Amino acid sequence: MKVLIVGSGGREHAIAWKVAQSPKVTKLYCAPGNAGICEFAECVPIGAMEFERLAAFARENQIDFTIIGMDDPLVGGIVDVFEAAGLKVFGPRKNAAILEGSKAFSKDLMKKYNIPTASYETFDCAQDAYRYLETAKMPVVLKADGLALGKGVLICSHLEEAKAGVKELMEDKKFGTAGNRIVIEEFMTGREVSVLSFVDGKTIKIMTSAQDHKRAGDGDTGLNTGGMGTFSPSPFYTEEVDAFCRKYIYQATVDAMAAEGREFKGIIFFGLMLTEQGPRVLEYNARFGDPETQVVLPRMKNDIMEVFEACVDQTLDQVNLQFEDHAAVCVVLASKGYPVHYEKGLPISGLERLKGKDGYYVFHAGTKFAEDGTTFLTNGGRVLGVTALGEDLKAARKNAYKAAEWISFENKYMRHDIGKAIDEA
Repeated sequence: MKVLIVGSGGREHAIAWKVAQSPKVTKLYCAPGNAGICEFAECVPIGAMEFERLAAFARENQIDFTIIGMDDPLVGGIVDVFEAAGLKVFGPRKNAAILEGSKAFSKDLMKKYNIPTASYETFDCAQDAYRYLETAKMPVVLKADGLALGKGVLICSHLEEAKAGVKELMEDKKFGTAGNRIVIEEFMTGREVSVLSFVDGKTIKIMTSAQDHKRAGDGDTGLNTGGMGTFSPSPFYTEEVDAFCRKYIYQATVDAMAAEGREFKGIIFFGLMLTEQGPRVLEYNARFGDPETQVVLPRMKNDIMEVFEACVDQTLDQVNLQFEDHAAVCVVLASKGYPVHYEKGLPISGLERLKGKDGYYVFHAGTKFAEDGTTFLTNGGRVLGVTALGEDLKAARKNAYKAAEWISFENKYMRHDIGKAIDEA
């Protein structure tokens, strides 16, 4: 089987690593890929938003199965283009990817189908948002309606900060057209948990839990990022929480999308807040999380290609998803200044120390090769995700930080408290 993965980050590296283990796969491509993905796949210089070129490549190279890793192409309708060309592809169609593509849509869906979430209001006009804030209870959360690389969420503790946030999103267009419409919702408190799932349109299978760390600085300070590290499983995701979510959130979401004529096939990422009143949905994503994928897939026992095919063929009810009992922690190595300004093109050393080391993985997020074709260079804000396994979360955390110290590049930056919440469990 020839397989194509569309994307270029740490998530796609983790997917490529897992797909390469399948005995079904004879040839693996990734477009556009990165320097790390080259170990497992032939990287093809086609951008993730070049739908027609990607479909043409898939036809010309007789690709049997394509996996879409990134949110932008999914929301843009790449699956529709591939299906129209008669190509087998994993991911939701455009009318289903709106679950992530529009915060307003997803909030309205939850409200209509009684899926527990924060109370909210939606605004297309900045002046209306300003007036609403005058009477709103603080703190509030502002969310750009569209895609903003996981950064279009602002937590505002007082009125002036909230007004400045509205200006930033709607008038200054910090995230472009993503901020044409915003959602203002109540601020929820509790533990955050990420739960990934496979969906075939009717059946949903839940993967193991994880917890991301979005803020740039230790102690959850600084700007929102695409994710600075994660761990799995979450000790706060109890059997009681799981039972509640299965009854009121997971299947309810799949059924709601089907009822709306938006059958969902692919990955639904549930961002949950465990409040005193019970679990609530913070957000949906229509693809694997990044860096959650980097701790979930190393714990997955199944042949991932069999699961992907079951989602497309609507036979997911026949799949028994299984995960190892051990734990995993991922520490993101970023370039100093991320997520605002940072240098690129800096040499990376020490990667060879993790090569072939059992229980240790390095997933490349933003890397490229130097002209010599062998030296790895930084090529993004998030550069590498260092993942380590352990018999429990504390052991995995210790291993991940030990491995993170083995790798060096100028202006290397990381948080030092990934998984610290484990100590409070």
